[in-house]
Amino acid sequence: MLTHLLEGFALVFRPQTFALMVFGTALGVIIGALPGMTGSMGIILLLPIVFWLPPDTAMIMLAGLFCGSMMGGSVSAILLRTPGTPSASATLLDGYPLCRQGRAGKAIGIATVASFFGGIFSTACLILIAPQLAKIALQFQAADFFSLSIFGLTIMASASAKNIVKGLLAGWLGLLASTVGIDVIVGVPRFTFDNMYLMGGFQLLPVLIGVFAVAQVLWEVRLPAGSGGRVVEQKIRLKDVIPSWGDLKVIAAALLVGSVIGVFIGIIPGTGGAISCFLAYNIVQKWSKNRHRFGNGAIEGIAAPEASNNATTGGALIPMLTLGVPGDAVTAVMLGALTLIGVRPGPLLFVEMPQVVYAIFSGMITIQFVMLILGFLSAKFAPYVLKVPREILMPIIMALCVVGSFTLGNSLFDVFVALVFGVIGFFMRKYGYPGAPLVLGVILGPMAEDNLNRAMLVSGNDWSILLRRPISAFFLVLSVISITFALAAAYKANKEEKRV
Repeated sequence: MLTHLLEGFALVFRPQTFALMVFGTALGVIIGALPGMTGSMGIILLLPIVFWLPPDTAMIMLAGLFCGSMMGGSVSAILLRTPGTPSASATLLDGYPLCRQGRAGKAIGIATVASFFGGIFSTACLILIAPQLAKIALQFQAADFFSLSIFGLTIMASASAKNIVKGLLAGWLGLLASTVGIDVIVGVPRFTFDNMYLMGGFQLLPVLIGVFAVAQVLWEVRLPAGSGGRVVEQKIRLKDVIPSWGDLKVIAAALLVGSVIGVFIGIIPGTGGAISCFLAYNIVQKWSKNRHRFGNGAIEGIAAPEASNNATTGGALIPMLTLGVPGDAVTAVMLGALTLIGVRPGPLLFVEMPQVVYAIFSGMITIQFVMLILGFLSAKFAPYVLKVPREILMPIIMALCVVGSFTLGNSLFDVFVALVFGVIGFFMRKYGYPGAPLVLGVILGPMAEDNLNRAMLVSGNDWSILLRRPISAFFLVLSVISITFALAAAYKANKEEKRV
């Protein structure tokens, strides 16, 4: 293995390969930072170049774009409360408050280090235990996916520390939105009102852009010019960007938890960074000694989701390379690109084209260091966007929201969806309802419903299958524990308020 890895590094540091790797990573960071653009879109844009490159070089460039897009989403999430990608949805919960406190450099620095750690961790797993982890992922059946979804949905209970009911209502609204469209099992249209555009339901990206980005624009423009709605501005020095030793000790546990969750979720086909980031955020919040600071600028609240969503990159590559099964949407597009250039991922890939496999391994390691440098550079220069007057910045953000929503399916209906959910998000924020549970309901609702229906079909409507499956029972127990902790924390908080 060591010999193959050294040969892979020799390929990576060839001038052409290294230049294309840096280009792909930088392009990924830029695409990730633009609301509405995703890693899969970036790969599609690079397809004309891929045809003219050797398979190993092409794969390294695409892997760079994949990793860079994951990290890039955190930049706009922190600076503008506008997640560039769905995987950065949880990052803004503490990243944006930290930015408003005048600590944008620290927030982006923490996100960069977390992305680096998650990427390195997942690459190590990719190299050492890819076949074994892929086998575990293949054991998941419909009941297990449903219970995993239920565990993820328990985040709604703790989304609002002061009012669990508002968190649950916001999550219920997301679940309700996820039922719009045609039932994939029965084939019955629901809540479509004979509108052909509603047959496919609400896409995640327009909902995400609306709830966070458009709602933020509406929230800012309600303030008069020159009011206190601006983000605190300050000159950011390099030492403000690089986390201190004390910061690293605070986020150490969050980095590890987020990375483990990211790799595990990444391996499971059909999941991805949007799910893992919320799971990591919720678990770290529950076990943190500083849980009261979450939502107000806790650095663990940035480190956990960023380590998690970047760890899904290596995790998603595990089933793609070893089994030919993509772990998420980006690796699905990557799989198509590889097939077009004559590379067929699967068990035989390690035998027939080992140079490609180990070039990917070596490239993934190198990409993390390139991404670390680019992240610190973005932390140094990106905050200058905060100096743009709000009267100019908000229309620019709104234009990006419209373009990002439209490019998903070249449809004005998606733009309309983003605007409607933007208004909903504005009023939710005005009356103290968190937006994250709504988005989580839209993400996990279809996964929970579809897999519950499949589990019932397979078992003959026997609900005990949810408990008879060990993996399913494990996640259900975790769900009960999660709800119990949330209720206990709410009871304790209400009791302390009454004393005051």
